Amino acid sequence: MVATRFEIEKFDGETNFNLWLVQMMSILFQTGLKKVVTRKKPENLNQTEWEELDEKALSAI
Repeated sequence: MVATRFEIEKFDGETNFNLWLVQMMSILFQTGLKKVVTRKKPENLNQTEWEELDEKALSAI
C-alpha cells in the first residue's frame, strides 16, 4: 500500500481560515473522508465503520 502525504499549515487561528478550509476539504475529498464532515452516516455503513471513518477524518484534520 502506498501512503500519500499531504502537507498544509496547521490552522492556528491567525492565518486565512478560508484557504485552510479549502485545502483541508480537498484532502478529505481525495482520501474519501469528506462525507464524514459534510453529512449524516449513510445507511449502508454500520456504526463501527462510520466511527472508523470519523476517526480517520479527525486524524487528517
